[in-house]
Order: sequence, then C-alpha cells, then structure tokens
Amino acid sequence: MFVELIATVFAGIACAGIIMVLNILAGRRLPKWIMPVAAGLGMIGMTISNEYTWFDRTADRIPDGVIIAMKVDEQGWLRPWTKIWPYTKRFVAVDTATARKNANLPNQRLADLYFFGRWSPVNQAPMLFDCAGARSALLIDGADFAEDGTVADADWQSMPNGDPILKLVCET
Repeated sequence: MFVELIATVFAGIACAGIIMVLNILAGRRLPKWIMPVAAGLGMIGMTISNEYTWFDRTADRIPDGVIIAMKVDEQGWLRPWTKIWPYTKRFVAVDTATARKNANLPNQRLADLYFFGRWSPVNQAPMLFDCAGARSALLIDGADFAEDGTVADADWQSMPNGDPILKLVCET
C-alpha cells in the first residue's frame, strides 16, 4: 500500500513536470491551472491503473499448486468507469498441491483455501469438502477427527452444484 502511495505521488509529479516542460517550450503561454490539473489527473490515472492491475500482479506471485478458483469483480457508483469495465477486488485460491483424501471417505477432500482481498491481508483456512453431498465445512474452529476420518464437530454448509471451488477441489 505504501509503495502504491509513493508511485501515485511520483505520477503526479511526473505529469506536472511534463506540463512544466511543455509550458517552457510554448513560451510560458499555458494557463497556470493546467499544472495542478495534470498532476491530479496523473495521480487519478495511477490509482485506476493500480486497481486494475492488482489481480494480475497478485496472481503472478501465487506459488505452483495454488489455483485460483473464483474471482469477485467490483462495480461502484463512486467509480463510474467500473460500470463499463469492472475490476477484480478479491479472489479465492485453492492449494491443490496439499489437498488430502481419506481412504475411508473417498468422496471427501481436505484443502487449504486462501482468501485474497485488494486492501486486506491474505487469510488461509482449511476446508473439508463432501463431493458427493455438495457441501463444505470450515475447520478453523478446531473440529475433531475420529479414527475413521469423519469430522465430529463440522458445521456443514450446502454448496451449489456448479460452485467453482467445489468443482476444483473434487476434480483433484
């Protein structure tokens, strides 16, 4: 976040510098208000660019075996351009490299999910999936596993059949 702030300030300074050079080349005929307007437009442009490139920059740094399962695009009236071109504000990735199966329960999978948000820290949570029953249970509250592999205290939630996370985990 701090790096983006510095980049935004420098974009404003660069745009103001370009106008300053153009003003000198034009014999100082440009209006005085054009330099702060150019600086402001440069900072707004840099902010918009950071919003739209965040997902690609973050997705490129995800390690092998972690696959993006779902993206959430954002639109807002405070950013009217997002009505035409929405940007990705958050996404969920599944660690398929460490997903586990139990021989006693072949239709269940245990996988780590990573929740990425634009201005949020990355959150990780283990989740149990029942592929046959199309349901899942977060295991962050200390669920206990029995000897046969079943989870005693799981709070199962039903999932839609076409859920991309369920589909990705059950295919691995």
